[in-house]
Amino acid sequence: MNIVIVTGMSGAGKTTALRVLEDAGYYCVDNMPMSLVMKFAELAAAKDSSNSNIALGVDIRSGHALGELTEILEQMVIRHYQYKILYLEASDQVLVKRYKETRRVHPLAKDDRVDKGIAMEREELEFLKIQADYILDTSHLLTRELKMELEKIFVSNKEYSNLFISIVSFGFKYGMPSDADLVFDVRFLPNPYYIDGLRKLNGNDKEIKEYVMGFEPAVVFLAKLEDMLDFLIPNYIIEGKNSLVIAIGCTGGKHRSVTLANALMEHMKGMEYGLKLEHRDIDRDAITKK
Repeated sequence: MNIVIVTGMSGAGKTTALRVLEDAGYYCVDNMPMSLVMKFAELAAAKDSSNSNIALGVDIRSGHALGELTEILEQMVIRHYQYKILYLEASDQVLVKRYKETRRVHPLAKDDRVDKGIAMEREELEFLKIQADYILDTSHLLTRELKMELEKIFVSNKEYSNLFISIVSFGFKYGMPSDADLVFDVRFLPNPYYIDGLRKLNGNDKEIKEYVMGFEPAVVFLAKLEDMLDFLIPNYIIEGKNSLVIAIGCTGGKHRSVTLANALMEHMKGMEYGLKLEHRDIDRDAITKK
């Protein structure tokens, strides 16, 4: 029997996670009273039970009873029940935005501000985050991307490192990404914008890639960037970082930054980290190709 405890911040995607697990054949129960969790696990573990895989949604809605979960998990270990904890996370800014969009009331906010409820929730769930086997930061994930990450873990059984990396190309004239952890400026490279025949193209086009990477400084920069990230990322994981946003910028976010972001993505493909590539400004002030 496999047990997945689905927990984390309200608004971070627990409902989506339970749906994915249900589609994968798990028997899912959300917000079960703590007093029934162990009994339910016993029934699922019974030899004649058809529920070999179960997923339990556990979060702040349990109130004071949430503290009982520590003892419940200890009992599962004693009885040799195999369980994993999936913790879904998101930044305060993203969570507040999601609550405003859905017009839902945070379980701990009541008549107070949402951000205060989020702060209280983080504090009360910290003990679960520390014990989590998988921590997924959904701040930069669309619903379909979250489903893909969950399927890697629970359907394809791929290795997961608890780190999700977003590679973002952008244009400095539109401002830097506010959530970037690492920012790299590639405006030192020759700009295809000033070359007739290249201005209307972007970094996804072969001609731009060949032009940008045709300069030795671009090749050297990419090699040094890859080497630095190969060193940094494992150390970020050791320190418990769950989300990393790598931003690469040029003037308009269409040519040089897109080319280098694509090249970095190619280097990181196949690694055990969750990966996402975004070209934030590639379509701004788009020039129609003829």
